[in-house]
Amino acid sequence: LKAKRPTMDLLYWRNVKQSGAVFSSVLLLLFSLTQFSVVSVAAYLALAALSATISFRIYKSVLQAVQKTDEGHPFKAYLEIEMTLSQDQISKYADKILLYTNTCMKELRRLFLVQDLVDSLKFAVLMWLLTYVGALFNGLTLLILGVVSMFTMPVVYEKHQVGGQPCSQPKIQAKIPGAKRKEE
Repeated sequence: LKAKRPTMDLLYWRNVKQSGAVFSSVLLLLFSLTQFSVVSVAAYLALAALSATISFRIYKSVLQAVQKTDEGHPFKAYLEIEMTLSQDQISKYADKILLYTNTCMKELRRLFLVQDLVDSLKFAVLMWLLTYVGALFNGLTLLILGVVSMFTMPVVYEKHQVGGQPCSQPKIQAKIPGAKRKEE
């Protein structure tokens, strides 16, 4: 049995409506952040959600008054859902964050205090390259490129596989005009 993997189903566009909604929502949020501050975007999103829920509540109340029914609060089912984190859940996530933080701090200490010269030099080269990346793109642009890649690359890869295997080099070369084939 294949385990359910909702994230992979989203990225491979198994449900086009759901993937499209998530993709467009994330892109809209990221493009909004390029124009407005995080506080403004959060406030506008909260206002939009409140406008929708208040309008729906008023609509249902008027509908109940006109039809003389007593259906109750339209969001009653959602209001009754228990939304608390247990002490075990908080402890589990705190332990994971603590482990990750400690691991990162040890690694950074090792790199900055030159425990291994080769690793520290590799890190320095990486940081130097990142200065050029930072000069070309800001963080939001890289995040937008990452999101677009996450939603497009898996589908492109999946569509260009042959018999469950990635296309071989001769098949790719056959599709490229002017590419020379190696004689076997």
